[in-house]
Amino acid sequence: MARNAKVEQGKNEGILPWNERLSYGASDFACSFTFSLIGTYLMYFYTDVFGITAAAVGTLMLVARVIDAFDGPFWGIMIDHAHTKWGKSRPFLLWFNAPFAIFTVLCFTTPNLPMFWKIVWAYVTYIGIDVLYSAVNIPLTSILPSMTENSDERVLLSTIRSLFSNLGGTLISVIALPLVALFGSGNNKRGFFLLAVMAATVFFVIYLVVFANLKERVQTKQSQKALPIKESLKALKSNWPWVIVIVLNFVYWLGMQAKGQVTIYFFKYNLGRPGLVSFALLFNAIGLISVFLTPRVVVKVGKKNTLLAGLTISVIGQLFMGLGASWLNVPIIIIGTIVGNFGNGFVGALIAVLLADAVDYGEWKNGVRAEGIVTSASSFTAKFGMGIGGAISGLLLSWGHYVPNKAQSASALFAIEANYIWVPMLALIISFVLILFYKLTPDKEREMSAYLTKKHFRERNEE
Repeated sequence: MARNAKVEQGKNEGILPWNERLSYGASDFACSFTFSLIGTYLMYFYTDVFGITAAAVGTLMLVARVIDAFDGPFWGIMIDHAHTKWGKSRPFLLWFNAPFAIFTVLCFTTPNLPMFWKIVWAYVTYIGIDVLYSAVNIPLTSILPSMTENSDERVLLSTIRSLFSNLGGTLISVIALPLVALFGSGNNKRGFFLLAVMAATVFFVIYLVVFANLKERVQTKQSQKALPIKESLKALKSNWPWVIVIVLNFVYWLGMQAKGQVTIYFFKYNLGRPGLVSFALLFNAIGLISVFLTPRVVVKVGKKNTLLAGLTISVIGQLFMGLGASWLNVPIIIIGTIVGNFGNGFVGALIAVLLADAVDYGEWKNGVRAEGIVTSASSFTAKFGMGIGGAISGLLLSWGHYVPNKAQSASALFAIEANYIWVPMLALIISFVLILFYKLTPDKEREMSAYLTKKHFRERNEE
């Protein structure tokens, strides 16, 4: 009887209660609900509502990425240095909740200023929301390896997080323009402002719940004290899984951002069907299906093959969209959107899991567990990629002589199509090649897990 109980306990070790699983997922619902509003509509808001030129917007996004070169690692180091009664990552969910919500509103505020000061306002608020997003989002990734050592549970948690993230991003993308029309009654400035107030309120409330429910259980000697910068950097030495994942993160999100923020331009100007924007964005929810399937597929074929399959499907989707764009055929574009989003679901679900594995690899390889510095690179490279994607979009629109709210020239239409179809296509192909070099096999993962479980058990008994 005692032996059976021990076996059952071993099977269930690291399994979290559902309220904590759902809270972890809800955290990225809140992040996507707000940041997808910024990623999908802020460029359009700047050019067509606030009145800033596309070239100025592209430059802004490029400058913001230079700032990101410092803020991502900064937050990672801050997490590794934190030592509170709530843990290392968890307190950041409380401390920076309200500041992020406030800057979400400020980004969509339109003070009556001369053009120079409009651009200054955009710089301050956009860079502010960018830095604060790292403060509230990096802890979600860095806390994952501290919540459980169970590999299957990590995949499930990441899957739940991706499901909620996809749901939040899809929901705000679909309802944004109808709500702008409803709130503004013809005044887009007022409509976007009130929409931002609503999104910020949703974020603030959800993050309070998330902070209350998440726990950091995996405690090591290093996690229970502030980790010096020099020591934490040792976790990156020869950490090839980490290198591949952060480069993948950069390239993949560059393509997705270039595509996402010109969606409204593509349907408004290239297809002449602005009313279809919300309908097309609704199909982002297709990714929920593949996210849901991810744990089962991973069990059968492994993480690497699941990622390769997802990227292949996404490339096929972009090819369909390219054909639809050439023929101005909306049904083919919608088919491509559905196929591409199905593939993207697998990719989004697994990136955080690979980063958690990189934390374990750093400890296994170098004897240093540094959740903050290892996972902060994820947010940094994702945002850096998104920023470069945004800069590419703005600069291509400027090169194509885009003029807001006018019939566009052939060069402007090509610039929009390049952002929507071909930049993401190239990013997906490069991502596929990167994953071919990912060598952390299931056997190696099991070897690492067994070693670290024994190590952590021994450290706890020594205390």
